[in-house]
Amino acid sequence: MSLLEFDHVTLRFGGVVAVNDVSVKIEEGEVFALVGPNGAGKSTMFNLVSRFYDPAEGRITFDGKDLLKRRSDEVPMLGIARTFQNIELFEQATVLHNLLVGRQRHRKTGMISELIFTPKVRDEERRHREAVEQVIDFLDLQAYRDKMISGLPYGVRKVVELGRALATEPRLLLLDEPASGLSVEETQDMAFWIEDIQKQLGITVLMVEHDMGLVSAVSNRVLALADGKELATGTSAEVQSHPAVIEAYLGTKGVSKTGKSKKEDAA
Repeated sequence: MSLLEFDHVTLRFGGVVAVNDVSVKIEEGEVFALVGPNGAGKSTMFNLVSRFYDPAEGRITFDGKDLLKRRSDEVPMLGIARTFQNIELFEQATVLHNLLVGRQRHRKTGMISELIFTPKVRDEERRHREAVEQVIDFLDLQAYRDKMISGLPYGVRKVVELGRALATEPRLLLLDEPASGLSVEETQDMAFWIEDIQKQLGITVLMVEHDMGLVSAVSNRVLALADGKELATGTSAEVQSHPAVIEAYLGTKGVSKTGKSKKEDAA
């Protein structure tokens, strides 16, 4: 059984069809990438999983259960975590405290017991701290543990946001353009971490990404979208060589015998 499944999903915004009859299955344990030009519907599919939008048609299931019956605030409780294109961190808090926010779904104590800080609360706080320290070690964030987010460089903030998502202990991790704004070296580090997240932590990854080098390096399968429609699904190499994908990216019916796009030959 697939971990996440889109079954003939369509979403419209007025007269615009953002996702058009898309069906795809993400298997447990794989890294699955969504690629395509801007406006293809990639982030919209993320927002459907996060329950920010309701599809006009179709079904979305997670672990065999109807995800559309869940509210957006219930999604993390199912074991789904995500990062965002625009980093969403608490600027005036430390790295440690931002990661501890990710432990919220695992809290079992109530407000009154937390106010008086009972032994049960102390034990739980200790467990949350240990879990967060493991994430800090995993992502090599030791040097930044007690630093404020507002003073950190962009690349480190991206890693902290990834860490907060990992702190929830998800089964499914949604990465929305993880390489956006990163240097070549930082992108290489991100590739290593995604591989380790899959292989060492056993987490399924669904990723939106424009950097095809990163997609090729870490993805088991890729779905290419354009105008909300599925163009091709397969390995990164299969998708990149698919005629419909070439046309969507180059705006041409194909590649000429010279190996250049027909636009380049005509220039």
